[in-house]
Amino acid sequence: MKFLLGILFAVFVAIVGVFAVVTSGVINIGADQAHSPLVYKFLETARTRSIANASKDIIVPNLAKVDMISTGGADYKDMCAGCHLSPGVESTDFSESLYPKPPNFTNADVVKRYQTKAGAQQGFWAIKHGIMASGMPAWGASHDDDRMWAMVAFIRSLPELNEAQYTMLTTRIDTDIMDMSFGGDMDMSEDGSEMQH
Repeated sequence: MKFLLGILFAVFVAIVGVFAVVTSGVINIGADQAHSPLVYKFLETARTRSIANASKDIIVPNLAKVDMISTGGADYKDMCAGCHLSPGVESTDFSESLYPKPPNFTNADVVKRYQTKAGAQQGFWAIKHGIMASGMPAWGASHDDDRMWAMVAFIRSLPELNEAQYTMLTTRIDTDIMDMSFGGDMDMSEDGSEMQH
């Protein structure tokens, strides 16, 4: 009985101690000061395991299709490049100021984890749901799944792009103007074969 009471007392003291530290305001939550290695490892493990568990049953579409990659380019430029960078851009105010630092998706070593099925699932989940206290938004609130999968497809191909290719794939084309100009289809060949868009 005394042993049990001792355990309960120790737990009570620990809870009171944690509460006292949290409410005292001594914990620095500034984004310009890194966590201790132990705290960082704890949070990183919690994040990676949580995303892996939440995303494991997501069905991955064919991400190698050219139209999916090109569709994701413009959204990546508008929504992601400021933090995750683009060919020829080594840093931005966001990429340097956020903590933890956003992954650099122009780096092949960083992106290779998204080449697997599990990596694609996890990338999609992170884009859709965001990550708490990291600066990563939950784009699922304003974008459908097809657009978010297109961003995953684009990210997987990003390290292979040079600046010119990136510019070409991330430029938005006004489809209404294209429809008015070409009557809904484009005849680009002399033999009359059509390219539908």
